[in-house]
Amino acid sequence: MAPGRAGARGLRSPAVAHRVTLIPGDGIGPEVAAATQRVVAATGVEIDWVVQDAGEPAIASEGTPLPDRVLGSIEETRNALKGPITTPVGTGFRSVNVALRQELDLFAAVRPSTSLPGTRARFDGVDVVVIRENTEDLYAGIEFEMGSAQLARLRQKLRVLAGYTVRTDAGVTVKPISVWGTRRIVRFAFDFVRRNGRRRVTVGHKANIMRFSDGTFLFTAAAEAAGYPDVGFEELYVDDLAMLLVTEPERFDVLLLPNLYGDILSDLCAGLVGGLGMAPGANLGWEYAVFEPVHGSAPDIAGRGVANPIAMVLSAAMLLSHVGESSGAEAIREAVRTVLMEGRVRTRDLGGTAGTADMTDALTAAVRAGLG
Repeated sequence: MAPGRAGARGLRSPAVAHRVTLIPGDGIGPEVAAATQRVVAATGVEIDWVVQDAGEPAIASEGTPLPDRVLGSIEETRNALKGPITTPVGTGFRSVNVALRQELDLFAAVRPSTSLPGTRARFDGVDVVVIRENTEDLYAGIEFEMGSAQLARLRQKLRVLAGYTVRTDAGVTVKPISVWGTRRIVRFAFDFVRRNGRRRVTVGHKANIMRFSDGTFLFTAAAEAAGYPDVGFEELYVDDLAMLLVTEPERFDVLLLPNLYGDILSDLCAGLVGGLGMAPGANLGWEYAVFEPVHGSAPDIAGRGVANPIAMVLSAAMLLSHVGESSGAEAIREAVRTVLMEGRVRTRDLGGTAGTADMTDALTAAVRAGLG
């Protein structure tokens, strides 16, 4: 749960329905979103779902993947559950995910990767949380297209200011990392460790090469860490961190990373525990929270009823925890563990033949059984 106002807002009476914006998304999104609604309903937690289309359906009907009504709904409900959304390549549309994070100032991405039974993962005992700065770095969207007049002017400036000539056949993306942006994600990460009984923060960076961007991230993190003497702190080059994650993942607890590295290594961590079909996530700010699976829209299997809904179901469990429904959240997590341990129902990514509906039925039944 995010600190500050979001945490206080989550303390609500169980008798009051929580209003939550639901963005089904596209590709397999509508299938796993519908499955998740069924599993959440089995907990008995009252959710008033405010459904908002975005992505390809919105492009077809409104000419934009992210209509203003979607942002307005999240601003009203404060919390959202979102399915995967395709970013069309080469169309000029910016990523809906990036736009949501920037427009709502969802500066912290939280992506837990925990070993679960029956996933055929190569490691046991993995329990890693990636905390990713969500608004700066190379994903800030400051880009200059090859051959553009804007890039021509930038090339001239770089020759004067840096003595570097950018080739005329290059495109350029700028990597801003600020002390202000870094300080708040570092404090978020250390507070997360304290609130959740974790032990240590590991910062990944390439400050030896990118001294003024990754360097800002590292030096700010180290300075802030001094204010948390009860929390362990270490820093590693991100390439060394990647190597250690696939050889000794059990040594890591909470990883704190700039935007691009966090995106890449959170997928790597998902691979340690069975794949993207098992990986939930949250994008948090002081005002709003959007929960979503880490995986993409998988258009190649959309509509076939074979997608694994577990990542979105576990994202809904994170949502329930955030709004103060800890019993419902734990019922969902325990149901996932039970179904996977029994092994009778497994989707194709887990080596089985079950479809989305089969997994949904099994999870729903396990939730009800667990709640007695």
